[in-house]
Amino acid sequence: MPVAVYLLIRYTAVQGELMSSFSINPVNLMHTMTLALDLAVDGVNMHQQRTAVICKYIAEQIGMKQPDKQTLLCAALMHDIGAAPYLEERRLIYSAYPHDDKISIYRHAEDGYQLLLDSQCFSHTAEAVRHHHDRWQGGNPSGFSGADIPLFSRIIHVADRAEISMHTSRPTSAQCEMVCENIRTGHPGSFDQDVVDAFMASSRLESFWLDMNNTLYAVNFHNNVDWSYTSFTDRDMLNIAKLYSTIIDRTSRFTATHSRSVSRVAALLADLYGFSRQEVYLMRMAGLLHDLGKLSVPNAILEKPGKLDPDEVRIIRQHTYYTYRILEQIDNMETVACWAAYHHETLDGKGYPFHLRDEQLSLGSRIMAVADIFVALTENRPYRKPMKMDKVEKIMRTMADSNKISGRIVELMMDARDTANCIVRDADSKMLEALGQSS
Repeated sequence: MPVAVYLLIRYTAVQGELMSSFSINPVNLMHTMTLALDLAVDGVNMHQQRTAVICKYIAEQIGMKQPDKQTLLCAALMHDIGAAPYLEERRLIYSAYPHDDKISIYRHAEDGYQLLLDSQCFSHTAEAVRHHHDRWQGGNPSGFSGADIPLFSRIIHVADRAEISMHTSRPTSAQCEMVCENIRTGHPGSFDQDVVDAFMASSRLESFWLDMNNTLYAVNFHNNVDWSYTSFTDRDMLNIAKLYSTIIDRTSRFTATHSRSVSRVAALLADLYGFSRQEVYLMRMAGLLHDLGKLSVPNAILEKPGKLDPDEVRIIRQHTYYTYRILEQIDNMETVACWAAYHHETLDGKGYPFHLRDEQLSLGSRIMAVADIFVALTENRPYRKPMKMDKVEKIMRTMADSNKISGRIVELMMDARDTANCIVRDADSKMLEALGQSS
């Protein structure tokens, strides 16, 4: 049997075997996404969290039961998840209310619905996200109007618009009347009057406005809700990582498959290096999440066809820092956070962003670095075609000789290059097919 075929069969067998469980506060998972979403939008300060705080007040005013409140807050924390890949749409939805704008405000709501519907862990929030811009009087793509619009969506709609009305440069307490007037009369026919009444009742509390201005409360408001730790299976966590990687890779057509390719190549290397099946699985997750911080990088930089200028380099080099700071929020995921975020650290301590050295870099982090480089060199990029394998090998061996990456792992990478290259080529073909192109 050819070596490449054997490796692919062995790799596939390892990929299919999931066995562990993770005890995680589910809100911490959602918090990681809200952090990433807020990074991805210019001038937005904790929009998802502040919207959820407003939803909590409204839910309490109408006497919503605890399980429903939890679903509402989950949906509020992720209501703009579908906008992450689209810079212009992010700017649109966080600006003036676009009643007359023919660039549909509903696209990100529909995309968010599709993303969440495919997630076993968060599918119960999908409908609320789908309709969170539906107007009470109708005229919506869904065809819904009035009470046909889900209650959760109606609440998020009011909370979202109230939060957007606030200017972070001014004290929240000085904006009470303006925000209330905006919700009461500024969007005729948009809102459920019962929800507006609950908002107005909440707005009479000084604590409501102070909580809006208290970043500590906005981040930790879930402590006042009866969240309980949940046991997530391996498959649950993998599905969540795939959800995140889909969002990351949608930011640019040139990175449309990068995270999945890195995940598969890193898992292949980990298996060949003798990692346990559980460790190989964690490597898959880390690969899917390694570029989470790229949501903070504008598409113009990601898709620039030429050389980046110094300021653009500084911006793109920040992404690994944000990957780590986001992933460290999740319980029991420190190993995944390190493997994912250290892929641009180098053995000589001259990498970024933490300038870790040889003895500070785990084997998993070293494997991720080699996998990321191999995939980057062998996939389509905006400024070049995939490199020939002899050039890839020369570059990687030179990096190993210069004490940038592990020579032993590079040797392993070269032994498995045919299988790894098949992984990248397969991903590129699927990307081109999705774009309606031919390879």
